[in-house]
Amino acid sequence: MSPHKAPDSSRRSDRSRRAICDAALSLVGEVGYARTTIEGIAARAGVGKQTIYRWWPSKAAVLMEAFVDMGTRAAEADGTAGGGEHGIPDTGDLAADLGLVLRATVDELNDPAIEAPTRALTAEGVIDPALGAQFVENLLEPQLQLYVTRLRAAQEAGQVRADIDPRIALELLIAPLTHRWLLRTLPLTHEYADQVVDLALRGLLVQP
Repeated sequence: MSPHKAPDSSRRSDRSRRAICDAALSLVGEVGYARTTIEGIAARAGVGKQTIYRWWPSKAAVLMEAFVDMGTRAAEADGTAGGGEHGIPDTGDLAADLGLVLRATVDELNDPAIEAPTRALTAEGVIDPALGAQFVENLLEPQLQLYVTRLRAAQEAGQVRADIDPRIALELLIAPLTHRWLLRTLPLTHEYADQVVDLALRGLLVQP
């Protein structure tokens, strides 16, 4: 008989952590952030609530890690683990590249699995400055840097005006989508994303 091996506590903890993250995401999607509780997350994950309190200070912190973890697992499934982000394509056609990414952003923001936790974290980040800073650092900043990189490449290729600050320019692309999504004033569509790209590039591109 093979010798009995003690349970691997680190692996057991990781399974529990992932179960808690999955439970948090699913509950927020089902009942909303306000009605999601630590007790509910613990029950859904099959752990004691003290386990959650031992690892996270609040349900917002649980949701933050769950959202980051969801992105990490998606990257692993796509074979991009270790590389971080997919990046914005550089085909030489800036309008097409940005349009592709903004359309994908529209799809993500309209996906209930992503929309619910994003809205919750955005709202909590306004109330809790520390959480808001973490939200920006862990979730927003990596995405914004992709735009900066792509716009700088377009500058170097002589397509975008040299006097443009890519950090400011990216807001012409991201802010309209975010504004419409937050206020729910009008539908967030691919057609709208295409118009945003067209209007923004009129001010960014080198004119012939």
